[in-house]
Parts: sequence; structure tokens; C-alpha cells
Amino acid sequence: MPQSLYLHVPFCPKICPYCDFHKMRRNETLVEAYIKQLEHEAKNLYQEFSADLDTIYWGGGTPSHLSDREITQIIAAFAQTWGWPARLETTLEADPLTFDKARLQTFREMGFSRLSLGLQSTQDEVLSFLGRRHNGKQALEALELALDAGFEVSADLITGLSMQDTAQDLHALAQTGLAHISVYTLTIEPYTPFALRDIRLDEDKEVADYELSQTLLQDYGLDRYEVSSHAKPGHESKHNQVYWHGDYFLNLGPGAAGFVPKSGFLGERRTNPPIKDWLAGELGERIEVNAEDYVLDVLMTGLRTRAGVDTQKLAQKSGIQIFEKYHSLISDLLHHELIEVKADILKLSSTGQLQLNGIVRKFFNA
Repeated sequence: MPQSLYLHVPFCPKICPYCDFHKMRRNETLVEAYIKQLEHEAKNLYQEFSADLDTIYWGGGTPSHLSDREITQIIAAFAQTWGWPARLETTLEADPLTFDKARLQTFREMGFSRLSLGLQSTQDEVLSFLGRRHNGKQALEALELALDAGFEVSADLITGLSMQDTAQDLHALAQTGLAHISVYTLTIEPYTPFALRDIRLDEDKEVADYELSQTLLQDYGLDRYEVSSHAKPGHESKHNQVYWHGDYFLNLGPGAAGFVPKSGFLGERRTNPPIKDWLAGELGERIEVNAEDYVLDVLMTGLRTRAGVDTQKLAQKSGIQIFEKYHSLISDLLHHELIEVKADILKLSSTGQLQLNGIVRKFFNA
């Protein structure tokens, strides 16, 4: 049974030009309708899957853009179903300008244990280019407030921009004592304002920033445990590891994705529709996942992690021995020192990490 849940809150104070997530500006009538439908969806989903939750993740959008009253209403829907908060980790994504010291205390009292802060940079020129509302000083002040409030805190950083001093950003975040930093190369997604403006990145700068993030953050005790995620030991995101290792998770809200058990199959991937159809009660996309699909999904996400793919666990769940199915490909990757095999664990080498997408494509094309 799924023991993790992702809740999507689509409302943002500003629409960033690089973002392709399901999001929109808020208005009171729309938020009210959203919460009402969310309560209805939670009750129905709970009737299907009622196991206690280990992790709950509020993503977006900007969940902290909701008012305290609205957040409390949503929490009440959890309290009436799975319970609140989650047993291990309850995360709220937050924008630096949506809270102060007093509101952070309110978040703590509400039951949130972890904050994921969308800082993106500490440099004003970079933040302006990215369309962010806050400046570098406000980013670091928000981070310090969150740490002082006693939260488990993760901060997001975007890299790869030509005007960016990436080392300065990394030092600025790590020097706060932060225990988790997510570093993402800016991706130009189709149909976003950046794509329409034909914004392009320097591939050499992207690679250099990727390598720099690992070496520099390691000096602060933050190890890369997933392609984009760096943490001190014991501070890794519990919720995100559910995705990476192929475990089940529930989804609530417009545009939210989930992976749940399905009779006759290894699971069913569910993706809720955009908010208009979601408010009308439409179910969205349902895709049955067979054993071969599941193996490819786990390879795609598990190879992103330092832990790699547990091939025995994968075989027990899928019935597929990947060393047999992909013998020729794995032999070739080993020959070129792109992967490592230790006991039953398959993972990328440091060289292979730089070619992650290409290696994953090889498995899909095999």
C-alpha cells in the first residue's frame, strides 16, 4: 500500500518564465473551489488507499502562498482521512517572501517538519533574469529564519547561467550550515516564456557547474546522493527517495502524479488533469504499468541515485533479471567504465553520471 502522498498546490504569486509545472495566479473564488474539491478527492482516495502515511509533500506552485486559514482547511481534510502530520516527514514548499519569523512558527505548530525553499540563487542579476520576486539578501535572510525556526531545510539552486558565479552561490548557501541543497541545471522547457524567447545555455558551463557543485559541496559535508540532490548524512529527503526507488505514492490536486498498486499489473501511474477539468471531477490519465515498464522506470530513476538500483529487489518485484535481459548493454557500459556493479547493486560511475540521459536511453532502446 502507498505510504507517501504528493499534494499539488498550483497557486503562485508570480509565474516564473522557466517553469512548466501546472500553476496559475490565485483568486479567492478559485482557491475556495480548489479546497472544496480537494476535500472530496481526499475522501475518495482514502477509501481506496487507507494506510498510514510516512511522508507528505506539498509542492507546487507555491503552497506557502496559501493563507493560514486555507492551509488549516486542507490539513483538516488529512486529519479526517490518513491523519496529520505524516509519521516521518511532512514537507512544505515555500517562497522566501511568503513567510516571516512568526509565520514559520505557525508552520511548525501546523505540523510541517521540513521546508523546501525556492531560492534559486543569491545573486540579484541571476534572480532578476529568472523572474524571481526576491533578491539575494532576502533569499539568505529567509533561509536563516527557516533554520533558526528548527525546520529540516532544503534550498533549491538553479545553475548553468552565463552571468552566474556558481561558486559564490554554493558557498553562500553551504556556509549557513544548510544540510540539504538541490542543484538544478536550468532547463528550457517547451512553450515556456524562456523557450519562446529562444534562451539557450552554454553546455560547457552546464557541465562545469555540475562538477563544481559536487566537489565544492563535499567540502561542506554535503554529498551528492542523487543527480541533483546533496545532503549531509541523515538529512536526505525521505519523500523523494520514494520516487527514485520505484515505491508507490498517492496524488492529490490538479496536475498531481501518483503511482499506486493495480490488480494484474505492478502498478498504475495516475496523472490528474489541469484545474478546470479537475474541478469538474474528471479523473485524468491512468496508465497500467507492466513488469517491463516498471523495470525501465526504476532504472531511469534509480540510476540517478548514489545508492543505484538493487537488482535483486527489482527482480523480486518484477520477475525480471536485468543482468540477463540487458547482458550485452551492461557488458558494454562496464567496458567503458560508465557503470559499476557491486554485489547486486547497479549504479553509474562518476563518468557515467555525466551521461545519465544517454545511458538511460540505451536501456529503453535495448
